[in-house]
Amino acid sequence: MQGHTGGTRLMLFDRQPAPPGSGLSKQTLWLMTVGAGLVVANNYYNQPLLGLIARDFDVLESEVGIVSMLTQIGYAFGLFFIVPLADMFYRRRVILTIFPFIPLSLLLATFSCSLPWLAAASFLIGLSCVIPQLFVPMAATLATPDKKSHSIGLVMSGLLIGVLASRIISGIIGEYLDWRHMFFFGAVVMVVYWIILIRQLPEVAPAFHDGYAALMRSLRQYLRSDPELRLASWRGACSFATFSAFWTTLVFHLEGPPFHAGSGIAGAFGILGVTGAVVPAILGKRIDQLNKNRVIVTMCAISLLSWLLLGGPGANSYLALIIGVLLIDMALQAIHLTNQAIIFARHPEATNRVNTIYMTSYFIGGSLGTFVAALAWQYLGWTGVSVVGIGCSILMLAGHLLFHRKT
Repeated sequence: MQGHTGGTRLMLFDRQPAPPGSGLSKQTLWLMTVGAGLVVANNYYNQPLLGLIARDFDVLESEVGIVSMLTQIGYAFGLFFIVPLADMFYRRRVILTIFPFIPLSLLLATFSCSLPWLAAASFLIGLSCVIPQLFVPMAATLATPDKKSHSIGLVMSGLLIGVLASRIISGIIGEYLDWRHMFFFGAVVMVVYWIILIRQLPEVAPAFHDGYAALMRSLRQYLRSDPELRLASWRGACSFATFSAFWTTLVFHLEGPPFHAGSGIAGAFGILGVTGAVVPAILGKRIDQLNKNRVIVTMCAISLLSWLLLGGPGANSYLALIIGVLLIDMALQAIHLTNQAIIFARHPEATNRVNTIYMTSYFIGGSLGTFVAALAWQYLGWTGVSVVGIGCSILMLAGHLLFHRKT
């Protein structure tokens, strides 16, 4: 992989860099949009399958939660240590070099013989599946100024649809085949998409012209100097914690009374989330004209209200769960897009690095939400999970209200 300092040229990956702001063709934008969904889906195939995995390995439901948690921790590691490289090296080459490790880690999961092996494979899946977090800044860099927010929103919609649709697919495959088939299917899809990327992905030249140590030090400088970035990271972490708490434990909730449903029903709830995943594409066209503070406060309040509904008397009704998942997904996606619009506008010279800071916080929040929700489920059931969701929503809203004026 050739960086700004030269080096061995990988002819397979070579392409003339496109100037920043030169515009994105529809074909390229849709390549990244669809790809963001396909790649990120690998991180979430496991969630509707946790019950099946627990039975296969003869472990407790609380123990198998480590599979989902380590996937998210691996993703956070990839965000922190890999994504910044796209400001330092040619971006196409970074993406195409990382990509083969995705199907390899999925195959390791497919043939795991024990829970520790699957946990290790899950970490590697998360670590390698950071490609969508290179696509989002890439879209922001290449798009013309008037199309920047729209391009970010569209790629984000693809990513979020992938997150949610993955649960539908894995739930169905888990119901009629088994969980290993899901990981094998994902590996095949990744090989096909990698071949398409080699043929069609554009190149972006590096914007950072120093060493890796200086690159990583600059992350701390951005975080220390920009309170808006710190606040966006806090909101992102809290919002994804609520999202992960819901989806990690939903399958356990549905397997018990009064639902007694299988993984297929849990996965089918992803259809509802896909409906809400169009929010970034719609909001991305208008976000620059909206009051971002008002959008954030409104969505934090919606997240809190949705968890109050889920934890209340309606906790045992499908209608409450349907309304709750629609509201949670809508709030998460709107907050996420608003956060990224804020930080990319403030730092166009370092889109990958500020995205690294934000998304690392985001997935640390998600992994903590997964871990705490699994414990809450073990000791307090769905009521405990609801307390976790309510608590994270309150922390998100309180943090914003306390520190927004200071920024």
